[in-house]
Amino acid sequence: MNDIRITTVAKQLPPYSRDTKEILPFVEMWLADQDERFRRKVLKIFEGAAVDRRYGIMSIEEVFTATSFQEKNDIYVREVKKLGSAVLKKALDEAGWEADSLDYIITVSCTGIMIPSLDAYLINALELRQDVVRLPVTEMGCAAGISGLIYASNFLKSNPGKRAAIVAVESPTATFQLSDYSMANMVSAAIFGDGAACVLLSSEEGANGPKIKGEEMYHFKEATHLMGFDLTNTGLRMILDPAVPETIAAHFPKIVHPFLKRHGTSIREVDHLVFHPGGRKIVQTVEELFGALGKNLDDTRETLRRYGNMSSVTVLYVLERFLKKDIATGEQGLLLSFGPGFSAQRVLLEW
Repeated sequence: MNDIRITTVAKQLPPYSRDTKEILPFVEMWLADQDERFRRKVLKIFEGAAVDRRYGIMSIEEVFTATSFQEKNDIYVREVKKLGSAVLKKALDEAGWEADSLDYIITVSCTGIMIPSLDAYLINALELRQDVVRLPVTEMGCAAGISGLIYASNFLKSNPGKRAAIVAVESPTATFQLSDYSMANMVSAAIFGDGAACVLLSSEEGANGPKIKGEEMYHFKEATHLMGFDLTNTGLRMILDPAVPETIAAHFPKIVHPFLKRHGTSIREVDHLVFHPGGRKIVQTVEELFGALGKNLDDTRETLRRYGNMSSVTVLYVLERFLKKDIATGEQGLLLSFGPGFSAQRVLLEW
């Protein structure tokens, strides 16, 4: 059986960006009518979120202007097409692949609604083949970047000599709710940002890049309430339960150790942790669980600091950092992300 290899990871940022300290005056204005203690608490959440900068598909003035669901979603649709086309083109150029050499395209996004999905527009914009297989992944939230890798790996396993692309584009700013003063909205506003990434994979002989050694999903039972969106008249309203970090911690041994054992390795043998930065608390929780084993999450923390949590896209930015490193042959990496369901997605890589 041919190896499945990750050939390229490219990233694309939207046109607008702000440092967190530049956002705080807008937050203060937005919360001007709220209780003083509540205002101070929210500003502290922003200041303590470990996000220095974030990017957006719209200007900060637009984000803090009350617009309808339709108007925000129209901006999402317009900008997602641009970002998706740009990042796929960038990845193909980096790999030296022609667009019509792709056999499978997966698009990933949960922060807006469009039918037909993004992949249909990419087929036209980049002139992909008319028989390209397409799969939109829309409702898996932060875990979906790795879900895409799992679906691509399964396709390539059963189809030797083929090429696949995953294009993830997210705009949490398009879901920001001005009339929602819940803690879930405050926390998500403080940690999320927009971005796009593309991963190219191949099952061709002689393909370069780390190979996928194993991949699995893990589904938490009776945990659908932990994370997601409520569809309301004003848009997608964030659900984010404060119990997420402790729930992850409780399941962590079951998520990591049996998976690695099934693939003939262990956490001690894994050299690199490619972990999705869900937020500062989740990063701290996972670091405490791994820290004793001498593993660090520096690349995860740095990605959160520079871009915020871009939902499904973020772990692919962490992966991109590892693909730029000079990693020795035989070293292993564990990709891990969590998302609505509640679920954990895992991929084992070998360089």
